[in-house]
Amino acid sequence: MQPISKKASTLFVVGLISIFACNHGDAQSPVETQPANTKYKPAFTGQTRIAGVKTKAPVSVTLLSKDLEHPWGICVLPDGRFLVSEKLGTMCIITTTGKIVKKITGLPKVVPDGQGGLLDVNIDPHFATNRMIYWDYSEQTSGGTLLAIAKGKLSADETKIENIQVIYRATPAYKGTLQFGSRIVFDKNGNLFVSTGERSGNDIRMQAQALNSSLGKIIHITKDGKAVPGGPFSKTPNARPEIYALGLRSPEGLAINPLTGELWESEFGPRGGDEINIIRPGKNYGWPVITYGIEYSGEKVGDGIQQKKGMEQPVYYWDPVVSPSGIAFYNSNVIPEWKGNLFVGGLSSTHIVRLVIKNNKVVGEERFLKSEGERFRALAVGKDGALYAVTDGGRFYRIAKK
Repeated sequence: MQPISKKASTLFVVGLISIFACNHGDAQSPVETQPANTKYKPAFTGQTRIAGVKTKAPVSVTLLSKDLEHPWGICVLPDGRFLVSEKLGTMCIITTTGKIVKKITGLPKVVPDGQGGLLDVNIDPHFATNRMIYWDYSEQTSGGTLLAIAKGKLSADETKIENIQVIYRATPAYKGTLQFGSRIVFDKNGNLFVSTGERSGNDIRMQAQALNSSLGKIIHITKDGKAVPGGPFSKTPNARPEIYALGLRSPEGLAINPLTGELWESEFGPRGGDEINIIRPGKNYGWPVITYGIEYSGEKVGDGIQQKKGMEQPVYYWDPVVSPSGIAFYNSNVIPEWKGNLFVGGLSSTHIVRLVIKNNKVVGEERFLKSEGERFRALAVGKDGALYAVTDGGRFYRIAKK
């Protein structure tokens, strides 16, 4: 199947499941066939290069729109439409047919350089009655840029956000434009989990291990930006009480598994070592002490170790990288074989990954939409049971049962 022409009209059925870039030959061989960057050995069988799988149900892929402006986050509104954040500082509301019906402006100024900008967006669990929206973005300060988390009420005409408040800032600020994170997920009590990046620089990355820094963490805060009471470090001297987990590099995916209630995360490794983790309170995920990747220069990271007592192993990792961004669990009965599967948007790999999960282990991997040549930034499962994806190139896809 040839990629869709950039000059194509707005609505296209891309194809059926036959376009999914699954396996090369044997259906049980791993989907990854390229050589790894390292000779590092996994900690357990199935931690990487698991057997490939193929979706059996007939599935159609439809390009709904190519008119979004650098989309970054997507969430489902109560009426089935989607709220999309755009990197340069706006949001929009788009329908399931791909029509952009509202443009939301007037948000706080963002720094759209590098990996910064207007990043994730999510709605309050009680949005139907309170119309509250939460988002994060890169903010300029005198000390550099940082990740700021804000909230506000969507106006009645859906064109602006009212009574905007910044509720949290991930400090310290840093004079760089890389690796802010970040995703926003609500827990069952209506509090926020937010992932923060460690900002990339060799002079700051170790703050992912520091309990007096917000960088390289999962932060757990209330809707007012305060630490959720009883956090794992709430009684640790000199620790920030809002820290829920630490040792993360660039966590751009965050989702709660609806079947277990546990928090899952995807993060970029350096050259190799992209990870999927189950995030548990108080746990240390190792960066930059342990990693399955190497520096972009080819040198080892730190001591070049992959395992250390007191540090968690990823559930799954990739080498070479897929550059995992947004993730979403499929929790619909429309495509039964996908229920409980984790979908991962790939950036540099330009495909979507489907991971089959059993007992918190990855037991199968599938890849699709490689032929589109798009960087898949964020995913969401619609109320109709379809998987929706937005790309850095401004495209909006619907993947659904045929």
